Amino acid sequence: MSRLSHAFGLLLGALMLCAALLLLAMVALVTADVLIRNLGGGAINWANEVTEYALYVMTLLAAPWLLRQGRHIRLDLVLALVPRHVAWVMEFSADALGFLVCLVLVRYGAIMTLDSWRIGSITIKNLVFPEWWLLVPVPAVFALLAAEFIFRMHRLYGGDRTRRNDATSAG
Repeated sequence: MSRLSHAFGLLLGALMLCAALLLLAMVALVTADVLIRNLGGGAINWANEVTEYALYVMTLLAAPWLLRQGRHIRLDLVLALVPRHVAWVMEFSADALGFLVCLVLVRYGAIMTLDSWRIGSITIKNLVFPEWWLLVPVPAVFALLAAEFIFRMHRLYGGDRTRRNDATSAG
């Protein structure tokens, strides 16, 4: 299981690298658009739209890595106040709930994507393309998040019956 977890971590790291490169490309595009406009060359008409889509894709690409690193948003005040074994149960329960929620979102994301593909929905702004292109990352990323919740529960179950090291920002 540890080898599989390590390989999965490498995959999530590669996705995070893609998110970072996408951010770099987005910064370059916005800079070029502002520079061209200020030099009187008009504007890159599709730049705003592409940066909107890039923010969406970056969020999805980064989410599983952030969960693995324990850098996701969490309210940890209660974990710092309860006994360590209670914090462990709360951690495990939260991971199990997160896993179940991700499975539901995989299902509905897949249904949404397939429906969009089946009826031929298109996105029409400056760029025109099939809507399902925007939807297909949703079930894929939530499947990755579900897998990470499994790895989190495995790591937590195999460790000490206490809160995670990354669980609290206060002692």
